[in-house]
Amino acid sequence: MAIFAVGANYDGDDVSPQFIAQGVAGVGWDHASAPELHQLMASLKVGDIVYIKAYAPSSPDIIVKGIGFIRDAVFLDGQATNNLVSAGRNVEWRVVEEFRIQKPTERYNVRLNSAYEEFHPAVQAQILSRI
Repeated sequence: MAIFAVGANYDGDDVSPQFIAQGVAGVGWDHASAPELHQLMASLKVGDIVYIKAYAPSSPDIIVKGIGFIRDAVFLDGQATNNLVSAGRNVEWRVVEEFRIQKPTERYNVRLNSAYEEFHPAVQAQILSRI
């Protein structure tokens, strides 16, 4: 089991409510633009934890908008999600109340990325404490 973060800001539009309503998480970039993100989404395993995050460099906090579990091994594309994501997975959302985690002091400079594996122990602990 691993913990992954995924953003839901599509050109200033917060699509996290759609992620939760459709039971999915993923990235909007097409394969040609972001093959590494497609590979990341394909690598997620059943039972992995995913959280929807928002982060602005000027903010001291990571905003968490949802936490869930990868539900199955199905890889979703734009056709399967009505073009919500280009690469995604089915998620069973367990926590849908927004909360904040203080951004830790770290060298893992990924908070602005569209998706990443969460390695910071303090952030992992906060995510696990909510489920």
